[in-house]
This record gives sequence, C-alpha cells and structure tokens, in this order.
Amino acid sequence: MITYLYWGLVVGLVIATLVVVGIKLDNLKAALIATAVILVVGWGAYYFHFQQLFVKRYGGVMTVTVPAGQHHITATWKDDNLWIENYDPATNTCLFNEYSRGNLLQGRVTIKNCNPLVPR
Repeated sequence: MITYLYWGLVVGLVIATLVVVGIKLDNLKAALIATAVILVVGWGAYYFHFQQLFVKRYGGVMTVTVPAGQHHITATWKDDNLWIENYDPATNTCLFNEYSRGNLLQGRVTIKNCNPLVPR
C-alpha cells in the first residue's frame, strides 16, 4: 500500500508539473524536461533507497527468487538490508546473500562443508 502511495505522489508531481509549467506558463519543453527529471529521481529514490525500507518498516511487497538447485533455509534483516541463507547441495555449502538497497553492495558469505538438511 505504501508503495502505491509513493508512486501516486510521483505521478501527481508529474501531472502538476505538466499542468503548471506546460499549460499555465505555456512552456511545454521545460515541462517535459522537468517531468523526466521527476520520474528519474523518483525511480532512483525508490530503487536505491525506499524499496527495502518500505518492505521492512511499512509492510511493502518484495520478491526474491531462490537460485535453481539451491534450498532456502532462512532470511533475516540487518539494519535495512535483507540477508538470505540458501543451501547448495551440489557444493555442500551454505550461502548468505545480502540484498542491499539497489543491489549495489551485495555481501556474500560462504560456509563450506555445511550440511543443514541432513539429520545428525
């Protein structure tokens, strides 16, 4: 729901800019440039900052796919970044992958000889 409100605000700003600058001030070229800037900044802010923040703090929606051949074990939050642990039976390793804002700084921890699915 919060994501829809965010994009509603961005689209509202775009429409307001088109109306005020493009129609009222009769400068369509400036209005189109301003709306393009608003859309790029809005998309960048969402992708690089707000997406995981919305999911963690306000109940947004996010989809992460487990790579083929791996088994999902757990997921946890560290600050505003999501860490997911998967098990790869082909290499007998546990993989912790970080999904950070905008996927720029993705951490990865590999635990070798990890076999969590076999009872001891």
